[in-house]
Amino acid sequence: MYEWLQDYQKIEEEIIYLDFELTRNKKELDRWIKGDLENIKLNDQSKAAKLEEVIENVEYELAHKMNDLYDAKKLISMFKGLENRILYKKYVEGKTLALIAHEMNYSSNYIYNKHAQIMKMIDFALHINLT
Repeated sequence: MYEWLQDYQKIEEEIIYLDFELTRNKKELDRWIKGDLENIKLNDQSKAAKLEEVIENVEYELAHKMNDLYDAKKLISMFKGLENRILYKKYVEGKTLALIAHEMNYSSNYIYNKHAQIMKMIDFALHINLT
């Protein structure tokens, strides 16, 4: 039903993790280059000797995931219907339900209730797919 939301959130989570992994590997490389480990000799097989290659691979993967996220946003923004617009504004744009209600000229209660209905439908669909 709203598989796009799950796909979008999965890509976002992957980007967050890759960014974390990139930062961690860069800090580790920095320790070997000019930090507390700079005087330790490495052999060719050690993990630290391959950090630059690991960083390059993570940067490559991160760039592709960010392109995927951009493409997903572009696709999702074309979906029609009130439910899709509410989900897009909430989970892609990060807006509050109150702000969404204001922007779309609906009462806050109506948008809160509509969002709750959508989430119940998504939960129901997920439970059916898991069984």
